[in-house]
Amino acid sequence: MHLKKINRMRRALKARMRMRKLGATRLSVNRSGRHIYAQVISSDGSKVLAQASTLDESLRGKGACNVDLASKVGELVASRAKEAGVTKVAFDRSGFKYHGKIKALADAARANGMEF
Repeated sequence: MHLKKINRMRRALKARMRMRKLGATRLSVNRSGRHIYAQVISSDGSKVLAQASTLDESLRGKGACNVDLASKVGELVASRAKEAGVTKVAFDRSGFKYHGKIKALADAARANGMEF
């Protein structure tokens, strides 16, 4: 593994342990070069309550992920989480900077009723 990925995973683990200690349901975000993924995970980590990504049928075929697609993923995951009865979550950015696509996803999720 590259040092950059090791450092990101260390940051992610540190934040996840803090969330586990609080017992919070978390909105976990992961991104690759082409796609962005978001999951609402139960507080014990055993169940995925809602998920959305750029691979969903409604968002597929619109090219590589950009800030606009990331915000649409945020809206989609927020609406699906509301259907599952979840509104309050902890934001797990998986060690990525809170900037660009990650920030757009978080802002869109907040605008659609998620609290974190």
